[in-house]
Amino acid sequence: MMAIFDTLAAARDMEAAGMDRKTAEAVAMAIRNGQGDLATKADLERAVNRMPLAQIVVAGALFAALKVF
Repeated sequence: MMAIFDTLAAARDMEAAGMDRKTAEAVAMAIRNGQGDLATKADLERAVNRMPLAQIVVAGALFAALKVF
């Protein structure tokens, strides 16, 4: 399930903060277009629940290594 991003609300918020309308709309669309492969918390929980413990340990080590660099 993909998270929903309200582009209209985001553009209005950016415009209210001082951004011009065209730029606010472009930024909101760029954010929405970049969301295609994001996972929700529920997606991650389902994936982890299906993983054997050894894979979880390896995945945790990889994520920890990425944060170091």
